[in-house]
Amino acid sequence: MYTFSSKLKTFSFVLMLVGVLGIGYGFLTAPKSIQDVETILASESHGHEGGHNAHAVEKHDAKADAEHKEHVEHVFHQLQNKPWAALYVACIFFMLIALGALAFYAIQQVSQAGWSPVLFRVMQGVTSYLLPGSIIFFIILVLSGLHFNHLFVWMADGVTTKGSANYDHMIAGKSGYLNFPFWIIRAAVFIAGWNLYRHLSRKNCLAQDDASDNSFYKKNFKMSAAFLVFFIVSESIMSWDWIMSFDPHWFSTLFGWYVFASFFVSGITVIQLVTIYLKSKGYLEVVNSSHIHDLSKFMFGISVFWTYLWFSQFMLIWYSNIPEEVTYFKTRIDMYPITFWGAFVMNFILPILLLINTDFKRIFWIIVMAGIIILFGHYVDFFNMIMPATVGDQWFIGVPEIASVLFFLGLFIFVVFTALTKAPLVPKRNPFIEESKHFHY
Repeated sequence: MYTFSSKLKTFSFVLMLVGVLGIGYGFLTAPKSIQDVETILASESHGHEGGHNAHAVEKHDAKADAEHKEHVEHVFHQLQNKPWAALYVACIFFMLIALGALAFYAIQQVSQAGWSPVLFRVMQGVTSYLLPGSIIFFIILVLSGLHFNHLFVWMADGVTTKGSANYDHMIAGKSGYLNFPFWIIRAAVFIAGWNLYRHLSRKNCLAQDDASDNSFYKKNFKMSAAFLVFFIVSESIMSWDWIMSFDPHWFSTLFGWYVFASFFVSGITVIQLVTIYLKSKGYLEVVNSSHIHDLSKFMFGISVFWTYLWFSQFMLIWYSNIPEEVTYFKTRIDMYPITFWGAFVMNFILPILLLINTDFKRIFWIIVMAGIIILFGHYVDFFNMIMPATVGDQWFIGVPEIASVLFFLGLFIFVVFTALTKAPLVPKRNPFIEESKHFHY
């Protein structure tokens, strides 16, 4: 049985505490009024001498005054969104890591893979974060619908009402799908379905240890097959609802696959890192270099798959140069060049260089370095998908962003390693357990 070390537990609590303080700081320092934004814009644009004072405003004609007021209100919403968006990016990223690991686990069950059963409890440990992570995420979704923030522009008042100053005919045309009640019901169904499968599959896996036949294994096989059908549908819709709808004028038919590749490789990477950590502490004696090598191959292969989708989506839209489509990438290249191109480097070039060599796929320190780069790179990928539509050019990676990552990282560590203490790290009666223990090539 695994024992959660006091040092690691303390480390997770420290991360959560520092994260909470930083998140609170982000909300406290966000502008509270239009006047705060006027001051910020004045100091940024003109210093102390060039701010918008009352005499300058009086000289503007009505149109210029209205444009200025609209700009200030827009920046106000962006700056207020900043701590919310930082929280949202970190929350969805860590939740989807657990979901990616769950999908990988289900694939192993359905494919009846002989190499992976010794890693099932590690996978189940990683997926244990799905429940608390999705509950927090669902609360953020509800608060967004209750207008605690301005993250989703299609939720703004009057957007679908003809005659309103905020009316948007494109969003109004999608209102049959993009409306809060239907949207939040879909979210509840998806989250409940994922967590139900996670709970039942874990329960059956534990019951199989003490069973006299393979009935629980067969139940998991059938349940996993059904789950994967539900998953691939719900994952695509989830990516539209929770990420693509930040840009309701834009869409991509590849987007569901693109998001899947991002969190799928992140989930596999975390399984690998947790496995290596446990082995370094003397656990998982039956896990050998061949298991590590296979996980590394998945890290490498899905990184290439992500790059294929990234390039396909980008190239087709950029080459066609249709204004309402290319704006999505133009905004990110112009406003977020470091993170946009940095994600490509971290998610493709560096993993290729570190993991393309067969021998490197078995060397722990190289794998850990590649894993950290992949996880950071895909956090940046989610950052690129969400931040431009929520905070625009008012972005920088500051206290709220770092604190949000620290909080959810601490929570993730605490939940995952606590779950690993609840059962033996290696299943006993899986039909393929002996093949898995003696897996070599």
